[in-house]
Amino acid sequence: MVQSPRVEINLEKIKHNAKMLKTIYGKKGIEITGVVKGVAADCKIAKALVESGVASLADSKITNLEKLKKADLNATLLLLRTPLMSEIENVVQYADISMNTEIDVIRALSAEAVRQGKRHKMIIMVEMGDLREGVLLKDAPDFIREVLNYSGVEIVGIGTNFACFAGAVPTEQKMNQFSRFVQRIKEQFSLNLPYVSGGNSANYNWLIKTKNRGAVNHIRLGESIFLGRETTEGDAIPSLHLDAFHFIAEVIESKMKPSVPAGNVGRNAFGELVSFKECGNRRRAILGAGRQDVLVSGLTPDLPFEVLGSSSDHIIVDTKSTVLKPGDEVRFSMNYGALLSAMTSPYVHKTYIQSTAKTRKNDVYKKHFLISKPVQNVQSKKAF
Repeated sequence: MVQSPRVEINLEKIKHNAKMLKTIYGKKGIEITGVVKGVAADCKIAKALVESGVASLADSKITNLEKLKKADLNATLLLLRTPLMSEIENVVQYADISMNTEIDVIRALSAEAVRQGKRHKMIIMVEMGDLREGVLLKDAPDFIREVLNYSGVEIVGIGTNFACFAGAVPTEQKMNQFSRFVQRIKEQFSLNLPYVSGGNSANYNWLIKTKNRGAVNHIRLGESIFLGRETTEGDAIPSLHLDAFHFIAEVIESKMKPSVPAGNVGRNAFGELVSFKECGNRRRAILGAGRQDVLVSGLTPDLPFEVLGSSSDHIIVDTKSTVLKPGDEVRFSMNYGALLSAMTSPYVHKTYIQSTAKTRKNDVYKKHFLISKPVQNVQSKKAF
């Protein structure tokens, strides 16, 4: 019997999205890396990306890169953030390339690479306004000059990031500025840079509109592959599937109840003061999942239900006129935050649907398949 709560994963739809994006970016001379941190570096998903022609995979956790390395997926493995000093040995061992912004870390990587008899490759990240990681442009030449003094490391790229922390958008002006900077660095230091990594899923609109990609030859894609969307506005990308993933939760109680609590009301279990609107008695279902399992605010019911709130292990839903009973299941689409939390939760089962993806339209809102009994054509895997 298929268990819940669970994430249902359609590998064929993921493959379709990856192939389409590889083609879209490839037409402008840009290679893509599949970012698998949002799916906890799930090996079946990673394998699906490689089978789709994605030659490199990226994650921010070295433990996930270790898992992928041992899975022997025949892909270049990229560490997405500057390494932890406590993990330098494993970074050199399991990451083919790491992103870096700190000289002390690079010095340690160099020493460890020499000890292991390796030459560790790295992409130097520069700051273009999102205020997450990155060397300031004015400091970058001196930074790179110092890095070139270390024998155990090799600069193979310059990268930047957009729309992850502050929401800075990769405009044409920003991307041109980045390309001009990279060109100056290449000329100043006679560097061959196989990776000029210009951003992530937020770069889709820039890519479609630009007539000149400049120096950029590499982009890191996670959300657009898995959820079929660009990330600055959350718009669907034409011809991609939005429903490669679903979160499924089981009904454990279904009753008519008042719409407002009785008596005095204080803070809930999470320290929140919650307000309620008087709507009379309403049909409410309680689902056997909660904040321990998934970012509830990132869930959207596939039927016109209303998520009223959640506790650590309950989601309360107003089901309108739909009558549910214990054992029924409610399906949700997920945003990136919900996907990330559900895929990393040890309480959420992962199942892989064995079906083809013949329809290439954005079909997340199709009315069949919304409330269901557990389906039988899946392979189930409990979270590690």
